[in-house]
Amino acid sequence: MVLEVALIDITPGSEDAFAAAYRTGHPILAGTPGCRSVRMTRGIESASRFVLLVEWDDVEAHEKNFRATERFQQWRDLIGPYFANPPLVEHYVDVPADES
Repeated sequence: MVLEVALIDITPGSEDAFAAAYRTGHPILAGTPGCRSVRMTRGIESASRFVLLVEWDDVEAHEKNFRATERFQQWRDLIGPYFANPPLVEHYVDVPADES
């Protein structure tokens, strides 16, 4: 499992519209083969900053099953107009708490 973390800065004043667009687009992303969970969080100190957290089976599921498909374009068409700048997207893996 990999965790996609996307830092998304939204144009100030459009936060509620972005959140509504996310709600509309959530099924597009969440229904992608290999997607395990999707969660969007909003900054408290920085109200125009959102963090998208997506658990994927692997990086390939994200890249091939989502980014390389029409699903990505549909998703981006919904949320992209609210971006203040391009999101910073990276993938992460868990660090085991023990050696087993």
